[in-house]
Amino acid sequence: MDKTLKEMIAEDLGLKKDKSLNESYVTAATKYDVTTELLSKKNIEAHNQLLAKYVDDLNTVSAKLDTVSREDANLNHSEFRGLKIDETYNLNAAYLHAMFFENIGDPNSTITMDSMTFLRLERDFGSFDAWQKDFIACGLSARNGWAVTVYNDFLGRYMNVVVDLHSLNVPFSSKPVIVLDCWEHSYYRDYLKDRKTYIYAMMKELNWSQIEKRVKIAEKIAKITKK
Repeated sequence: MDKTLKEMIAEDLGLKKDKSLNESYVTAATKYDVTTELLSKKNIEAHNQLLAKYVDDLNTVSAKLDTVSREDANLNHSEFRGLKIDETYNLNAAYLHAMFFENIGDPNSTITMDSMTFLRLERDFGSFDAWQKDFIACGLSARNGWAVTVYNDFLGRYMNVVVDLHSLNVPFSSKPVIVLDCWEHSYYRDYLKDRKTYIYAMMKELNWSQIEKRVKIAEKIAKITKK
């Protein structure tokens, strides 16, 4: 039987038969085979398992949001509020881990002075070295979290941010271009409590080709938003 126009519109909107919105979405974790001598295979494997768990939890939360009551939502305690917070937490965790894995693992990668990445970091931080010192300081300051270089559309420039956990202190209107995991689980197996040595090691592992692609995407977004 041919679908009616109403039925097709309902499908596009994600509406179920009872007209409620279908929020549930399913995504799959990518396993990253990071090639590096600065992180052990056991570390990388455990980290991949953690990423998969975040993705599984995101799928579980999104499925529960599909049926949870909106009428009982309140600011003190409600299942809806808890699920929405868990949704952001697990979504950011999965996204940041993917960004991290994709921008490390290339000790032979170098940044060139004529690259867009170098020119933008030099412009907005005064020098590449100033960006690097600021980024490392962010990594040392994160309380189980992340150091992230973002392009912020509101400010119209690149900036480094300290993200605690996966969701705290994240500025809106920002596009991440460089991501460093500073949770203890990311380095304890190989570096014990020496986060500083881990951070310096990962700075040598940054994949500048991948970062350059992200910066070019951020630049395109910047041009669109300025119109």
